[in-house]
Amino acid sequence: MGEWFAQNSQIIMIVLLGVGLVVVLYFFSIRPQRKQEKEANEMRNSLEVGDEITTIGGIIGKVVSIRDETLVLETSHDRTRIRILKTAIRSVDVKANTNTEN
Repeated sequence: MGEWFAQNSQIIMIVLLGVGLVVVLYFFSIRPQRKQEKEANEMRNSLEVGDEITTIGGIIGKVVSIRDETLVLETSHDRTRIRILKTAIRSVDVKANTNTEN
C-alpha cells in the first residue's frame, strides 16, 4: 500500500486539490447566490397591495393589484399605472399598514 501511494502521490494530490477547489467554489459562490435568490423570492411573495416598491429600472410606485407573475404600480399623483413583472422588483421600500389603529 505504501509503495502504491508513493507511486501515485502526485495524482492523489491533484484530485484532492480539485475536490478542495469545488468545496471552496460552493461556499463562496453558489451557496450565497442561492441564499440571495431565496430572500428575493420571499420578498416578492410577501408583497401586499399598498406596498411602496422600487423596480430594477428605478421606477418607484405603490402596488395597486397583484396577479400570479405581474402586478400593477401607481407611479404618481396623476394615478399613472404600469404593469410589471414581479421579477422586476428590486426592493420593498415601505410596507403597507395592514393593522389600522385608532
